[in-house]
Amino acid sequence: MANKNLDPFSGGRTFVQTGKAELPELDKWQQIGEDEAAMAADMIRRNELSGGTPEVREFEREWREWIGTQFCITTINGTSALYSAFFGLGVGPGDEVICPVNTWICTIAPALLLGAKPVFCDIDPDTLMLDPADVEAKITERTACIVPVHLWGNLCDMDALKAIGAKHAIPLIEDCSHAHGAKYKGVMCGAIGDVGCWSLQGSKAVSAGEGGVLTTDNVDALERACLVGQVNRIQGIDLVRPKYEEHQPLGLGMKFRAHPLGIGIARVQFKKLNELNARRAAYIEAVEAGLADIPGLRPVSVYDGAERGGFYGFPAIHDPDEMGMPTAEFIDKAKQAGLRIGGTPYPNLHDLPLFAKGFDIFTRNRGPLCPGQGYTGYKPGDFPNAELAASRTVFLPRLSDPVPEAAGIVLDTLRSAAQA
Repeated sequence: MANKNLDPFSGGRTFVQTGKAELPELDKWQQIGEDEAAMAADMIRRNELSGGTPEVREFEREWREWIGTQFCITTINGTSALYSAFFGLGVGPGDEVICPVNTWICTIAPALLLGAKPVFCDIDPDTLMLDPADVEAKITERTACIVPVHLWGNLCDMDALKAIGAKHAIPLIEDCSHAHGAKYKGVMCGAIGDVGCWSLQGSKAVSAGEGGVLTTDNVDALERACLVGQVNRIQGIDLVRPKYEEHQPLGLGMKFRAHPLGIGIARVQFKKLNELNARRAAYIEAVEAGLADIPGLRPVSVYDGAERGGFYGFPAIHDPDEMGMPTAEFIDKAKQAGLRIGGTPYPNLHDLPLFAKGFDIFTRNRGPLCPGQGYTGYKPGDFPNAELAASRTVFLPRLSDPVPEAAGIVLDTLRSAAQA
């Protein structure tokens, strides 16, 4: 019998994350229903358990036609989709990759593991999106890629970023993990840059439990993405050119293939996305309109031509001076009143020891974050707009199928907390 005291997992916490409603009394949404269960059961009976099965291929066809790109592949998660995208565009040792400092670590982690150095940029504190002017200022001869991140379902200023990319001949990878269905001037996010990537993780608007998607019109990016992550599935993807034909079907031997059951579930969820986005948008817009009556609380800004989607979070901007109350106190009072709100859930990346101090990733004084190789790190104050945003952004309840009076209840509670 095993000695529990020697078991490293004894008493450990199991990580479970799903998209359950934040306020059950205000939200009728059930993320997973009988349709998803029936799809999974049918796929099991058909033994669609590995590789590029019919359901996987149908999902990829539907997704690329919806986004408006020529190619689409699925992966095990959004991080592996981004890894495939970076590799697809040739990002490697000695390169630099520009991304916002206020994103989730998985946006930039794949570039690190390809040997590229992260170059963080500040943000527009009112939209919370990547600041094009700071992107322009950070470009060097080593810049290999720019990663606009459409955080919380809002969209970056893609006109400005595309112009910068074109000016310097630098490709753009759109991280659309929060923004399923968002558009910019009528074009779906993910089809604006050179490559688009999505997460289908359990709390996303379209969920596979775990999964990812990559889309592109760039043939070389597609084929290299297949080489690095679609082992034993490459032949079935029908590579466009004979350039890599001799490497089929094993590629580089890495496997980022999505699990077919997850993609089958995501295919069911995908059919519900338009209605989900419509409900979330109507509720969020109703609350945002009512914030005009609450001094010191206002919506995030949206660029002209941007149409939000996915709505992974519901941020708003708090002004402690205008309200006469510190942001933390306002959040606490709203929580005491029964509203589930909070501060920024993502740490600014330059605050993490990994990036602030550096780290010898590959050991023996190697890697893009290695202090011994000249990495100087970051310090507080390097990104004043992102730091300001982190101190004053509050996240309101995001409801997916709200009861009719939900927006009014949320606004009344916020108003009471502000006046407390």
